[in-house]
Amino acid sequence: MEIGVRILLAFLVHQVAHVGGQEDGGHTGCVPGFQVKHYQVVYSGPFQKGQPLAQVEFDDCAGNDDVAFEVSDPSFEVDGDLNLVPRRDVLHSPPVLFIHGISTHADDVAQLAITGQSPHTLRNILGLGQTRPYRHKRALLVPPMIVTENQRAPFPRIIGRSHVFLPEKLGSRIFRLTGPGADHDPRGLFIIDMDTGEVSVSRSLDREAVDSYQLEVSTTDFAGNLVDGPTLLLITVIDQNDNRPIFKESRYTGEVLEGSPTGTTVMRMTAFDADDPATDNAALRYNIVRQSPDKPSPNMFYIDAEKGDIVTVISPILLDRETLPTTTYELEIVAKDMAGSEVGLTGTATATITITDKNDHAPEFTHPLFEATVNEGSTGVVVNLTVDDRDDPATEAWRAIYSIINGDPTQSFEIQTNPDNNEGMLSVIKPLDYEATAFHTLLIKVENEDPLVPDVGYGPSSTATVHVTVLDVNEGPIFFPDPLRVTRMENIPIGSFVASLNATDPDILQIQNIRYAVLRDPAGWLSVNPVKGTVNTSASLDRESPYVHDNKYTAVFIATDNGFPSATGTGSLVIHLEDYNDNAPYVVPSVARVCEDAHDMNVAIVGGRDKDLPPNGAPFKIELGKQPGLDKTWRVTRVNSTHSQIMLLHSLKKANYQLPLLITDSGVPPLSNNTEVKVQVCVCKKNKMHCSSAYSHHASLLVLPVTLLLTLLCL
Repeated sequence: MEIGVRILLAFLVHQVAHVGGQEDGGHTGCVPGFQVKHYQVVYSGPFQKGQPLAQVEFDDCAGNDDVAFEVSDPSFEVDGDLNLVPRRDVLHSPPVLFIHGISTHADDVAQLAITGQSPHTLRNILGLGQTRPYRHKRALLVPPMIVTENQRAPFPRIIGRSHVFLPEKLGSRIFRLTGPGADHDPRGLFIIDMDTGEVSVSRSLDREAVDSYQLEVSTTDFAGNLVDGPTLLLITVIDQNDNRPIFKESRYTGEVLEGSPTGTTVMRMTAFDADDPATDNAALRYNIVRQSPDKPSPNMFYIDAEKGDIVTVISPILLDRETLPTTTYELEIVAKDMAGSEVGLTGTATATITITDKNDHAPEFTHPLFEATVNEGSTGVVVNLTVDDRDDPATEAWRAIYSIINGDPTQSFEIQTNPDNNEGMLSVIKPLDYEATAFHTLLIKVENEDPLVPDVGYGPSSTATVHVTVLDVNEGPIFFPDPLRVTRMENIPIGSFVASLNATDPDILQIQNIRYAVLRDPAGWLSVNPVKGTVNTSASLDRESPYVHDNKYTAVFIATDNGFPSATGTGSLVIHLEDYNDNAPYVVPSVARVCEDAHDMNVAIVGGRDKDLPPNGAPFKIELGKQPGLDKTWRVTRVNSTHSQIMLLHSLKKANYQLPLLITDSGVPPLSNNTEVKVQVCVCKKNKMHCSSAYSHHASLLVLPVTLLLTLLCL
């Protein structure tokens, strides 16, 4: 097994030399690139960090000013003296290292072979260990190959060779390459020389698109019969630093509370690099290159180079939103790959950091004393109280809450906050009386919606005094009582005394006269003495008038003083009218019906009505009129206090009769009324009444069923 590995190593060294020889031929003078294409190092033990292994010869024919090197194994690098050195202690390494040198004027690759390593270790590195058991009789060896991305023309470029261990049969075999990248999409990316087994890449590759290809190499005879294989060919694309770091967002925003301790994390910036994350090509380092504005310090913030966390550096005392030149700071953040080395590619983003407010300033009145004047009897805003607050406007730490803490025992004032300018609007909500109190002194307190931070309190400037002066206004007379209630009998003589109005002027500090007048008298029954205010009747009072409701008549009077300008007041007079028996009763209904046959149940019911109130109304006495002979044909008997029945004593022919009746109320003295009721005498058959429509001496009365009669008797 060791012999096979050594043969493979010798083959690889020979192949590197062969390929290098192909690329070096045909040039004269200074050729940009590696002046020596292949190097060899003997492995004598673990490589130590920083130990020079070989010095490469590279010349871009322009002074090597911007040359950069990449090594296929990230454990190695080329230092400034062009020495290949390990970045760390290396126990095992690949048998071949590819060194890529690139500048503005050159782009070339050299190879370095490492000999003398343990064959078993080499087998693992080459992928020939446990994953693919050793076959003693295999004649086709296909080593893994690597190719650097972004190579420039000319193409094709040889990247490796498949080997047949039976040289005598080499000319009798044809090499074939199959798989994605050969005979499958992307077709033709890799080609194989059917005679020699050399594998070439036909165009530039992009590792970020595809980082490896798995193809199969086989040999056939000239008849197309498979001779050996297929054998796996793994082609790895070596990364170049061809992708800049890209931030997920072009602009980041963050906030930090004023007064935050030093080291407070504000936000995290994150960039992405599409290059190989296992190499420095994608190893990002972050840096703040600009802070705007740069006051009070150009280094108010720090960014963790590896994590991208932005933290505060400024002291909590200086991180004061109210004293900083601005509340918003803009940072320009640069992410650089190659672990931040000078040759690394960069990406840029902006971080906007806002210093947020906390309630560390109490509101203060702009003046210790405010003054206002208000007319007595009026309401509304009388004064606007102004305050200063250094906290952030339109926040709970700035918005003010006002309260009256002294001087308003009757709760005649209130204070509200103007949402537009934070001023306190002091208003009168209950009319003030100049004669009662002409001067008010209020003590006002202002606070914030948010509580203050623990080390800040409300001071004397958070309270203010307001002097409110009440101005005297000529007020109208006031009636007392209002309304004035009296009781009078209806129909009292015209000119009778009804009531005496009493109106007083609240302007007790002024001597004024009051005159009275009728403002509203719906029935026109009253008059008033303009000086004394006595009210007398000017017409008869009628309780039954439509202007009287629930036995009450209401009139309105006006009192006017002689101030300048004059003022008026109104008062009501409510007269409760007692009833007088001044309305005669009457009979209802005016038409009644009875059947022509006389019998006990052939009756009609009539009742009495009276506009007067008891005892001037019911009980009523209803009887036949005084005409002689009526009692021979009709009889009227009492049913209850309001109704009586009319009975036909003998049969009459079908006709209409006018029956005179006399009704008397119970008033003192009683009133009577002679009236007539039309009784229709009808022919009654099968519960139907056939009555005459012509008028005669009598009127019919409604014949009631027995049940109705019994009901009335019960009443």
